[in-house]
Amino acid sequence: MGEVVEKITLVNALDAGMARHGIIKESDVRQVTVDAVVDTGAGPLVITEAMRQKLGLEIVKDSSVHLAGDVPQKCTVAEVVKIIWKDRYSHSDPTVLPAGHETLLGVIPLEDMDLMVNPVKRCLVGAHGDEWVRQVRALDRRTPSTRPFGSSMVQRFNGNSC
Repeated sequence: MGEVVEKITLVNALDAGMARHGIIKESDVRQVTVDAVVDTGAGPLVITEAMRQKLGLEIVKDSSVHLAGDVPQKCTVAEVVKIIWKDRYSHSDPTVLPAGHETLLGVIPLEDMDLMVNPVKRCLVGAHGDEWVRQVRALDRRTPSTRPFGSSMVQRFNGNSC
């Protein structure tokens, strides 16, 4: 398929909220536009330490990840950033890696923004065309016909598993 790279804008979500409430000026909201590698093998958004500092994001916790080739790597998780791609957005606690790593746009924000990779054109496209469909997997208890599993599945797993 080849590498897919897309421009995304990352915004300090706390700054954006304070600007929305008039606490700081809109011009003081820290943001950066970057080329991100779309990585369907990664879950979260991954940014570098330098980008975390530029956005003014605090570290939430220490963590670890497994890079390609199952190589373990210590990392941190930062506070919430808003990810903007064209007219769509998502919020994420980004995984932060040291310098030398690329910005990766993983499947969690892709799913949230209803995006998928077009392998022929090597770009992102809306999973439902131009319409942004927010997926919600909620069990509707009002009518049995809207349940995601058939009644036989519900009966089969009536507490005898897990």
